[in-house]
Amino acid sequence: MNELPTLPEHSAAPGAAPHADQYSSPPSARARSSGGARITDILQRPMTVVVILLALLLAAHAWSTRSNLLKLRMDMANRLQKGEVLNTETSTLVRTVQDQTRDLQAKVSLLENRQVEAQSQQLALEQLYQDLSKNRDEWALAEIEQVLSTASQQLQLAGNVQGALIALQNADRSLSRSDKPQFITIRRAIAADIDKLKALPALDLTGVALRLDNVITQVDTLPMLADEKPALPAKPVKAASAALAPKAGAAATAAAAPAPAPVKDSMLARVQDVWQSWTGEMWDEMRQLIRVRRVDTPEALMLSPSETYFVRENVKLRLLNARMALLARNEVAFRNDLVAAQDALAKYFDTRAGTTQAAQALLRQVQASNLAIEMPSLSDSLNAVRNYKAKP
Repeated sequence: MNELPTLPEHSAAPGAAPHADQYSSPPSARARSSGGARITDILQRPMTVVVILLALLLAAHAWSTRSNLLKLRMDMANRLQKGEVLNTETSTLVRTVQDQTRDLQAKVSLLENRQVEAQSQQLALEQLYQDLSKNRDEWALAEIEQVLSTASQQLQLAGNVQGALIALQNADRSLSRSDKPQFITIRRAIAADIDKLKALPALDLTGVALRLDNVITQVDTLPMLADEKPALPAKPVKAASAALAPKAGAAATAAAAPAPAPVKDSMLARVQDVWQSWTGEMWDEMRQLIRVRRVDTPEALMLSPSETYFVRENVKLRLLNARMALLARNEVAFRNDLVAAQDALAKYFDTRAGTTQAAQALLRQVQASNLAIEMPSLSDSLNAVRNYKAKP
């Protein structure tokens, strides 16, 4: 700052008389008065006022800044204290969360292990189920193939149509239980074979076999030419017996009544009756002694009892062979055996007897049966099953 100009202490206005106090006052008083005047002068200057105001402003600003800093420090201290508390709580929570996280991780690991085990078990069960299902289907198809093969053999060899139908229907029923679309082709082939078998003409094998059995049972009772005995003629019916026949009941009731008086002609009639009966019996015996017959095969009359036994057994064997050929649908053997049996009946047996004629009639009925029926094969069903089994 510029120094203020100083005035001389003893300067006076020219021509002015010195003041009385100027010389009478002591030096100290004069100094104080001069200093006060100097300060007053200084304070009255604008620069000084500005400086003072600036100083006051700076002091106020410094005090306000100090107060704000104190407040800030207190706020910071409170916040730091709260932050420490929060940090402590947070640390506690973090530790708790970490513990819980470790527990959860352990549980999750355990669950993952169990899930892996469950998945592996599920895969094993699915594989096992697939294997069992596949094996079950294979077993069912193998069983169906065996049944169809047996039915086809019986159909071709023995003509067992009913057995083949039952086998096909059972196979179709077994496939229907599984309800798989893969079996539709097999079931379609089985249905076609069933329709073929149902379209065949019916043959009463049981009835024909029963007729043959009936003839076989009658062979032992049929009369042969070697052991044939002439039948006795029927005795004439007497008039007296015919007249007494309706009165048999009345004669029984009249037995207790007294007999009527004998008549003179009763003795003669009785003698005549005795004579006629005796002569009739004698005539019958005479007829048995001599017979005239025409035989085309003389050797049939010369059979011994053992030979007649073997002839009967041979006829029965022929009929049994015909029965077996019938069941086997072997028409050639069936007809050959029937012809041989009929020839034996005509050659060695008495064809005039009613039983022999009845047996020959039964054999003719049996021979009229037609066995020449072409049996279809079950190749379609068997091929369908085998093709399905051959698939990978």
